[in-house]
Amino acid sequence: MTNTSTVSPRMDEPLKKTTSFSDISGSRKATNTFATVIIYAAMAVAAIPLIWVLWTVISRGLAPVLKASWWTTSQSGVMLMLPGGGALHAIIGTLVQAGITSLVSIPIGIFTAIYLVEYSNGNRLGRVTTFMVDILTGVPSIVAALFIYSMWIVLFGFSRSGLAVSLALVILMVPVIIRNTEEMLRVVPQDLREASFALGVPKWKTIARIVLPTALSGIVTGVMLAIARVMGESAPVLVLVGSSQTINWNPVDGPQASLPLMMLDMYKAGTAPATLDKLWGAALTLVLIIAVLNVGARIISAKFSVKQ
Repeated sequence: MTNTSTVSPRMDEPLKKTTSFSDISGSRKATNTFATVIIYAAMAVAAIPLIWVLWTVISRGLAPVLKASWWTTSQSGVMLMLPGGGALHAIIGTLVQAGITSLVSIPIGIFTAIYLVEYSNGNRLGRVTTFMVDILTGVPSIVAALFIYSMWIVLFGFSRSGLAVSLALVILMVPVIIRNTEEMLRVVPQDLREASFALGVPKWKTIARIVLPTALSGIVTGVMLAIARVMGESAPVLVLVGSSQTINWNPVDGPQASLPLMMLDMYKAGTAPATLDKLWGAALTLVLIIAVLNVGARIISAKFSVKQ
């Protein structure tokens, strides 16, 4: 018989530590470092305009926003080039128009995305819908405004109003929601659907109780981005609604102001210090409203989303 012996390392010899990166060459490490530096530099360059814009808006618009009258009064009876008055009429108009747009766009966008992901299976209707969504995503706001003007006002004979603005914003908002919701639904693992089907859960209940809650956080984020986009649009308010300095809660009757329209009014009013303060104040107010809506949406999505 032959004895086999195993050679054990000496106890006083330190074991060599090996890592997954030990065999990487110096040139590859240098390339990785260079790419990392380029990425961080690009991120810094991209952040410069954002920080600049935020600093400009905050520094120039903070003074009027800090006044209580800015949030509680309108510009009714106040000359635009003189101090005084507030932005309540524009805030109300913005919220009313964005609210109507959201009530119409969010269900249409989410249900269309559900159809495209869960039911279409590449059929002709699904392909046509996807093609139309791609086209609508690139439609300029002025084209949507002119379309609503020719159909709603010229053809049907309705007057210019906040509702007409909302209809134009729906055209801009729906494709954004569809595209974002579609991508979020595709991210949900197929295993979750198959496990639910294996337990005998109907497809509609699987979508409502499994798929949508899992994708809720991303869907809410996309909806808020779409709302933020339409709230700042200026072309529809220029074409489809008249300017007003008084509060109007009724979106179907008479002129209705909004924050973008108020900024345009102040821009046309001149370069008086009080006018510029109101212009920048309206811009900062719009930014603050969008920020509050985003924070609220994140809280809601964090509370109701499925915990991973």
